[in-house]
Amino acid sequence: MIVPTKGVAPQRALLAVGAQIVLATEQQPVTINQAWRRLLSWREENHHRAPLTFGWFALALDLLYALGLVELDRDVLVFLARDDAA
Repeated sequence: MIVPTKGVAPQRALLAVGAQIVLATEQQPVTINQAWRRLLSWREENHHRAPLTFGWFALALDLLYALGLVELDRDVLVFLARDDAA
């Protein structure tokens, strides 16, 4: 689930989806809704056809938070620079 497996395609692994979120938002502060819409647009532009549910998106955000790469501040996702991560 976190990494690609026999049952989880590489573009759907949570690490990959987390990276896609970072790329899609360009590490700019965004709301959850903006991040979701930008991710869907980014996946469409980059020909990622595997379906992605909002729940899977939320799990990828949870993973980014657990890794210390993002935090939520007043309903806005703030991406932390690598040096700022705990």
